[in-house]
Amino acid sequence: MRPLTEEETRVMFEKIAKYIGENLQLLVDRPDGTYCFRLHNDRVYYVSEKILKLAANISGDKLVSLGTCFGKFTKTHKFRLHITALDYLAPYAKYKVWIKPGAEQSFLYGNHVLKSGLGRITENTSQYQGVVVYSMADTPLGFGVAAKSTQDCRKVDPMAIVVFHQADIGEYVRHEETLT
Repeated sequence: MRPLTEEETRVMFEKIAKYIGENLQLLVDRPDGTYCFRLHNDRVYYVSEKILKLAANISGDKLVSLGTCFGKFTKTHKFRLHITALDYLAPYAKYKVWIKPGAEQSFLYGNHVLKSGLGRITENTSQYQGVVVYSMADTPLGFGVAAKSTQDCRKVDPMAIVVFHQADIGEYVRHEETLT
């Protein structure tokens, strides 16, 4: 378990900023204590400094995980967000998409969101902007990337893709044997 290098921190913060923008500062400086990001086996964990000090007594090869896994670095040094980060991204999301009840199951099976399943979208969402996907009951379901801007969504075909799927809460069930 080690701190992230400057390059790793930059890549990770750029990815997270696509979803929550300048609210990124609220993840680190919280009223309930200071939190930090640590790298262990190519995975980035979000952990409080108090727990981090307690974990210093455990050797790195015996440590499986610590805190919440935010994502992992691929072999090409790109950062991939995991669904476990959703609980931390959803409250601070700048751009949101709400999907209709009939489209929820399709999204939770790993499919993109079509215009016919779109309930609402945040105003001024630009194309390729990171969005958090909600049900109409304001339950966060996952996150993705807007395929169309808010203006384009109004005039596209009902079968056009409006949000590219990135991750959803259905992954807990679909990939339970490989999740760490």
